[in-house]
Amino acid sequence: MDTRVQQVPARRRPRRRVRVLLGSGAVALTLTAGLASPLNPAPDQAQAESTGKKTLTVAVAQSVDSLSPFLAQRLVSTSIHKLMYEYLTNYDAKDARTVPGLATAWKPSADKLTWTFTIRKNSKWSDGKQATAEDAAWTFNKIMTDEGAATISASYVANFKKVTAPSPDKLVIELKKPQATMTAIDVPIVPKHEWDGVKDFTKFGNDDKFPIVGNGPFILTDYKKDKYVKLSPNKKFWRGAPKFDELVFKTYKDQDAAVAALKKGEVSFVAGQPSLSPAQAADLKNVPNVKVNDAPGRRFFALATNPGARTKDGKKFGNGHPALLDEKVRQALFLSVDRKTIVDKVFQGYAVEGEGYIPPRFSDYFWKPGADQKLAYDPKKADRLLDEAGYKKNGDGKRVGKDGKPLDFRILCHATDPVDKSIGNYLKEWWGDLGIGLEVQCLDNVTDPWYAGEYDLAFDGWSVNPDPDYVLALHICGALPSKPGATSPTDNFICDKKYDDLYAKQQGEYDPAKRADLVKQMQSRLYDTGYMNIIAYPNAVEAYRTDQIKSITTMPSDAGNIYGQDGYWSWWSAVPADAGEESGDGSSTGVVIGIAAAAVLALGAGTFVVLRRRSTAEERE
Repeated sequence: MDTRVQQVPARRRPRRRVRVLLGSGAVALTLTAGLASPLNPAPDQAQAESTGKKTLTVAVAQSVDSLSPFLAQRLVSTSIHKLMYEYLTNYDAKDARTVPGLATAWKPSADKLTWTFTIRKNSKWSDGKQATAEDAAWTFNKIMTDEGAATISASYVANFKKVTAPSPDKLVIELKKPQATMTAIDVPIVPKHEWDGVKDFTKFGNDDKFPIVGNGPFILTDYKKDKYVKLSPNKKFWRGAPKFDELVFKTYKDQDAAVAALKKGEVSFVAGQPSLSPAQAADLKNVPNVKVNDAPGRRFFALATNPGARTKDGKKFGNGHPALLDEKVRQALFLSVDRKTIVDKVFQGYAVEGEGYIPPRFSDYFWKPGADQKLAYDPKKADRLLDEAGYKKNGDGKRVGKDGKPLDFRILCHATDPVDKSIGNYLKEWWGDLGIGLEVQCLDNVTDPWYAGEYDLAFDGWSVNPDPDYVLALHICGALPSKPGATSPTDNFICDKKYDDLYAKQQGEYDPAKRADLVKQMQSRLYDTGYMNIIAYPNAVEAYRTDQIKSITTMPSDAGNIYGQDGYWSWWSAVPADAGEESGDGSSTGVVIGIAAAAVLALGAGTFVVLRRRSTAEERE
């Protein structure tokens, strides 16, 4: 589920060079942009210039669902947790290869049933205490033994047999069977001494006292629900402290208001919902001191159908439409979706057409259906399938079932996302031509009806990690909720034995090529069940002020995204615009983009920098 969003979305023109553009303007306007006058009042800049405090303010569309790393699913929340806590391993900003995090080294036994991680000795919690293997062991054991703590991360530890810390710098994980994803356990390690007293992990939001103790590059100092999250640099961070004095994630439900705030200098960066719309991006390209970054996304945008909400023990709940249990009905709906029109008209080229579950950015795992398998746009075939399924048109052109009731569906839509709304209008037209009614339910909160199973279809999306295990696990039977309406890792209540069997095989396959083939087989199976239809892979389209941010790391280095990275590189590496020389503190090898103010003034009339990149391609992670 994506409460945007999952993980996404952004808009990108495929197969071309990327242009990272600075807004153009007359020299006089550029030179006077920061000067106060009756016609140009001094902007309320995100940086507190009067005190010398450098604040990087990020405008986001999502609200934090939880500050607890045991409960959070939304992209904004998981992104913040990557800043607060270390994970055993990290992903390099340059190419997403596994690099040390809290662990400096790792080694499996000959039978691959025991993994030993060496925990770094130079990581301290922000309260001064040493971070040790005991903290990691406690975190994993809690997820293994406490159903509430396992709400989100159960799939990571389902194969763990025993986790111990024989010494402060040694973590030992014993497995039930070999597991190929042991260097991609994306679980934040929390301080045992702070969390040991939590009684109910389903209710504890980690927001009762500040600052929150962590060992990541930032320390969370303040939080107001639906308003902001404030973080300060962790001066004790082993890789070096961030260069901004404060990092603020500010919530904007109205994304046009967020864009306006960027124009006025009230925020430093805007991510969009979760990316800028084509109109917003086009507008910002003409604003002085604003750079628009357009990169291949790590998310997919999809249509999800309710397969019949149920618990792990098979108890049914919710009110999903029974017609959607018929594969022919699901296929008819998807056959009448014109992806090319959506990419061209809604995303306006800032996306590529959807095919398999994993975006093309992750080329090793990318899959697409063959000609005989693909549900290409074919309204006539959709008509035939509906007839075969027993839903004939009446005299008014409406599809009706054998009970005489019209075939009408509901689709969950994110109220703050213009993409959802636009695509919803297209679906009403296309499905209306088939004789199917559609109610587009745009809500501020889609999470509650989603978990309650009270929907027919929904706009869905997830951000995919370099190792796809987590998003693959969203559709296994073990991800279903333990009771009706409970929060759980499941995305869409899918439970399919063939898919589960393939998931188990890929998780234990150490040969990269063989594992990739199994992942592609999983995508093929998911495609054939018809419960998930990938519409597009949107670009990551975002913007920031070059008069506030001098440089910032993208991921991957070949013109990647800034917001929602698989790590903390962007915000940790960001350099204030008026900072001196950048410190050589051993940053990741990710590319840094930025333009000096002097160069902007010299060019005056406007310019653009072209960066070569690969031609490969909220509210949840």
